Amino acid sequence: MEDWRASGALGTAEPLIGRDDDLRLVRNRLRIGAGGGALLLAGEAGVGKSAVLDALASSARADGVRVLRAAGVEFEADCGYSGLNQILFPFLGALEHLDSALRDALRVALGFDGGRAPEQLLVSNAVLRLLQTVAGGKPLLVVVDDLPWVDHASTAVLGFVARRVAGLGVSFVAAARTGEPRPKGADALPGYDLPPLDDESAARLLGSRFPGLARGARRRLLAEAGGNPLALLELPAALRPATADSPAVLPLSSRLETLFGSRVTGLPAAARRLLLLAALEGTGDLGVLQAAARRAGSRSGLEDLAPVERERLVQIEEGGQRLRFRHPLIRSAVVAQALSSERRAAHRALAHALADRPERHAWHLGEATVEPDEDVAALLEHAAGLTLRRGDAAGAMRTLIRSASLSPAGPNRSRRLAEAAYLGAESTGALSSARKLLDDARRAAPEASLHSATASAMLMLNGDGDVAAAHRLLTDAIESAAGAHGYRADDKALVDALHVLAVVCFFGARHDLWQFYYRAVGRLTPQPPAVLAVLGLTFSDPARTGAAAHGQLDALMASLSGEPDPVRITRVGTGALYLDRLGEVRDAAWQVVRAGRDGGPARRYISSLIHLCLDDYLTGRWDEAVELADEGLGACEDHEYSAFAWYFLYIRAIVLGARGHAEESLATAGRIIGWAASHGAPCAAHYAHHAAAVAALGRGDYALAHEHAGAVSPAGTLASHAPHALWVAAHLVEAAVRGNRREEAAAHVRAMREAGLAAVSSRHAMLTEASAALCAEDDEEALRLFALALGTPGGQRWRFDHARVQLAYGERLRRARATAGSRAPLRAALAAFEELGARPWAERAVKELRATGWGRRRPDAAHGSALSAQEREIADLAASGLTNKQIAERLFISHRTVGAHLYQIYPKLGITSRAMLRDALTALPEDPAAP
Repeated sequence: MEDWRASGALGTAEPLIGRDDDLRLVRNRLRIGAGGGALLLAGEAGVGKSAVLDALASSARADGVRVLRAAGVEFEADCGYSGLNQILFPFLGALEHLDSALRDALRVALGFDGGRAPEQLLVSNAVLRLLQTVAGGKPLLVVVDDLPWVDHASTAVLGFVARRVAGLGVSFVAAARTGEPRPKGADALPGYDLPPLDDESAARLLGSRFPGLARGARRRLLAEAGGNPLALLELPAALRPATADSPAVLPLSSRLETLFGSRVTGLPAAARRLLLLAALEGTGDLGVLQAAARRAGSRSGLEDLAPVERERLVQIEEGGQRLRFRHPLIRSAVVAQALSSERRAAHRALAHALADRPERHAWHLGEATVEPDEDVAALLEHAAGLTLRRGDAAGAMRTLIRSASLSPAGPNRSRRLAEAAYLGAESTGALSSARKLLDDARRAAPEASLHSATASAMLMLNGDGDVAAAHRLLTDAIESAAGAHGYRADDKALVDALHVLAVVCFFGARHDLWQFYYRAVGRLTPQPPAVLAVLGLTFSDPARTGAAAHGQLDALMASLSGEPDPVRITRVGTGALYLDRLGEVRDAAWQVVRAGRDGGPARRYISSLIHLCLDDYLTGRWDEAVELADEGLGACEDHEYSAFAWYFLYIRAIVLGARGHAEESLATAGRIIGWAASHGAPCAAHYAHHAAAVAALGRGDYALAHEHAGAVSPAGTLASHAPHALWVAAHLVEAAVRGNRREEAAAHVRAMREAGLAAVSSRHAMLTEASAALCAEDDEEALRLFALALGTPGGQRWRFDHARVQLAYGERLRRARATAGSRAPLRAALAAFEELGARPWAERAVKELRATGWGRRRPDAAHGSALSAQEREIADLAASGLTNKQIAERLFISHRTVGAHLYQIYPKLGITSRAMLRDALTALPEDPAAP
């Protein structure tokens, strides 16, 4: 970009005109030398973002701060981690100071080593640690210009780093155009919009650079430029000589591109060729440019840059190793002015110069090729594999699409399009693109590949298709391709197809759907992958086969330590679900969620949110469960994964029901049941019936609870291949006992014992004994069984279920006239219910305790009168069942502020938990002064 200092060349120390306040504000936000901070500098094209970054970097260097710089490159946007390469290349030697895991991940990501694609979170942590190492305890400033043109993988990592630099002595500033979507990963950074120059500063700048400009031309130019510094410096040439019939000025972006184009056209042919090479090469590496220039036939090499530098179109950065365009519009103009034949020739020269860098070599070769060329297409396909191994699924998808476009018509083109579609549907969340790619693949060749079938199945589930159709598609494709894959366990496309088939069978919840899966996994040679084998035991019919998988799952859990692959983490988590072992993958699941928030694979992000939500419900982290469910619903909507939204609706429904909001819970469950019916997915309906059963039990409607629980599995049997029959078994027994269907209850307990549920998990062991206790006619036997249930090792982990057993035990003790002994389990149950916010069960516990002669102090009205207006509003909203996050959104405050207020409210009301709020507020006297 053209510098706009009062005088002197770029890089001199003269201050910018009219930017003192802006620079001061940016420095303060970045806290350079005072702990560090991050900022996204936004502004319209030509407003001076690059000049402000230059001035900031110069002043920082003058203060002894180390400065690292990079710039986004439009033509490198698809080359994964190219932005990081710019920043970190000079410091590769410092990698040796990192832990081996971080060092190896970063070397693979940057393309210096081969190996499995590192997980993005690992790369992000490696970069953060490397920057700390480079800083060496001293201030460090990272400057990134043109952030939207930085490749997606680098942007996600830089966004991660920028959000964590505060307090580490590292400052991060990036620039982007106003009006453009913030790059994924940088959308949470604090921003500052750089304004145009004020009238006085604009006049000073123009007068300092063009003192002889005619008054009329000056007046018109100031009006046209609107304070845009680049326009002020570039437009005078178009307005000379100033006349009354000067042409009307075009809109700013078009005008500037036109001006830049005319400046490029006026260069010597050799200079234009070299400038085109620089524009297409993207990183500004002068060594690559020199090699490419010689390949293109230049005798002078980089000497042809002299006229370009004189025109101030580019800058050679200190050290003389890298070229930088003064403004992105210059690069755009260079490419726009070139003929297509000139662009292809430049790409061919660059491909030759980059022969030792497979990804960039293939990309430039692809851009230089017009006609279908299988050799070039194969190189691009190989480059896509390298990109995918580095963890950049989106970049690999784009490269595969380019590979397919250069493939001759036939199976190879179809296969490459199908693989790109698979990445879009199963990893990146680009479902709309995946649909179009699949259509193109079918037109290229009618035979469906395994990737095509797998992507199609995912699209069916997330569209209007049903489970049965997706199952037929996958099984037919796997059988048809048997000659190609030979049921080899190392065939990735086959393994991926079987994993999606497991999801389809799970949704279908039918014995017949799983039979093909069992046969196919059994045929894998030399032996099935461990995760597929475990899924066949725990995810299909866990009531009968789940317990047998504990040993295999132990080995899988042990292998997860340090696992970077989000696909493997979520697949192991799925295998752990019905053995109640999701807690063992929590740390790894959070790793995937954090990566997903920073732009990682959307499908895996959603799967890990599901696993965390389910574990949160079982272990009593209900507020977090609801917050993560809201996040999951947003992610499903953003990425079109409608087939997984019902999991999050289920979490909301079951927590609402347990907390006493039965009508809302039942309505949400009804939404899930409607979706399940339209897609032939009874498993989703089973989850909804579970939530509805909890809501009905909470309000004492035992007939309705029995109806919903029985819809999953009828009394006396555990339905075949309906995994959620485990989760409703105890609910069905309770509803039957309290609804005077004791024979049905006893039959269901027998089914639970015969299936051996006690061996599945400590939760099921506890609930099996408690269910038997509920059915027992003899008090002594009932109390023995309750004591056995409550003594289950690890049973207290399952907060809600454990408290419900304590409540039932206390009830039976009181009815057996052991009044004094009943108070301890009833008080323990009440404390748990109040902490959870499970109001209906807390009210039942209070009722039972009062029947024992126990009393509790009611809230002191004098305390309540001390509530401020905002505290009262927060208390009312919390009592209505809203979460802290929902209250914060309604009142436009932080959810942490809500929590802090509640911490002050509880002692004022004389209560200890959220569940007690409604009664406490009801007991308060009316305040006539309240709004």
